[in-house]
Amino acid sequence: MEIKIKNLSKTYNEEKIFENFNLTLENSKVNCIVGKSGCGKSTLLNILAGILNFDNGKILGISKNEVSYIFQEDRLIEWLTVEENLKFALKKYYKKLEITKKIESILSSLSLEKVKDKYPEELSGGMKQRVNIARAFGKPSKVILMDEPFKSLNYTLKYKIIDEFKNIILDENRIVVLVTHDVDEAIYFNGNIIVLGERPVEIKGVFRENLKDYKSEIIDLIK
Repeated sequence: MEIKIKNLSKTYNEEKIFENFNLTLENSKVNCIVGKSGCGKSTLLNILAGILNFDNGKILGISKNEVSYIFQEDRLIEWLTVEENLKFALKKYYKKLEITKKIESILSSLSLEKVKDKYPEELSGGMKQRVNIARAFGKPSKVILMDEPFKSLNYTLKYKIIDEFKNIILDENRIVVLVTHDVDEAIYFNGNIIVLGERPVEIKGVFRENLKDYKSEIIDLIK
């Protein structure tokens, strides 16, 4: 399973964001999208999510109903507990008994069992983002899109959550696409790194192995 973007074109306010853009996104790995601010990274995610339409081209291997989106902000429902937030997100996908088992499993994998009865206002930023990830992975979606979800977290907490996230990915046959400004974060995921250039967006480099060895090259390509 993979996503193939073929000859994608998108114009916004008379500016060409994408023109005949091509990219393949692999499954069971984190495909990290890096590049300068404003180059089109988030626009690409929104197109993949079906939030934005595109002008021409094809996107194969994905449909709007198969996508979970993890945003920078948590977007939790404040008057529902952690467990209730997850139930609300999953109720249209599973039967009642299945939901209970699914929630128990995902809470355990992200070390959230002790906070399942707490409300969002009682949680730290890191805990909220774990719930965000739990909600996305609880859905039976083929594709997980992530728009800088670790941006507001401190260094230690960020990498702890990333380790938990990576463990889940190993057990899931899904396509994960992560937009980030942090090259070290992208390298740590040990997946694929795609460097985007300025508009109309072009691919300046794709790195799949020995990512640490290419850190300086990736940083130079972003400049």
